[in-house]
Amino acid sequence: MMEAMTTSVPLRSPCPPGACICGRDPLLETPGADLRILRLTREEEKVLLARLEKLKDLADLEHLKQRMYEQLGLRVEVSPGFNEVRTMRGIAIQIDELPGLCRKTRAAIPAAIRRGLEHHPEIAFELLNAHDLLRDT
Repeated sequence: MMEAMTTSVPLRSPCPPGACICGRDPLLETPGADLRILRLTREEEKVLLARLEKLKDLADLEHLKQRMYEQLGLRVEVSPGFNEVRTMRGIAIQIDELPGLCRKTRAAIPAAIRRGLEHHPEIAFELLNAHDLLRDT
């Protein structure tokens, strides 16, 4: 007789006590909670950040944003900032609040996206053009 095999998905290890306010433990205790974000282990996070730094074009960035939402439940919004955009710091990168998302990861994802935009400034120009900011140039 063959028993049903259950494979447990590796979950992110907890942060040291007092170092993070991610809410990992209350999320685990909540029945029916969306635990997708906890699948982002530290090793997987390194792979994700490396991939974000190697953006090819705006379509690639949009594809990665969609995949992050599908696999992790993480919504990332990248748009021109409220004020004038002179550097990559002027690009606004917002991550929706999500229980279980480590504060270090919350800071690392926008930093990796900015590094990717700095390596390929044409992506930033595509982003600005997509928001109709370069129509008169």
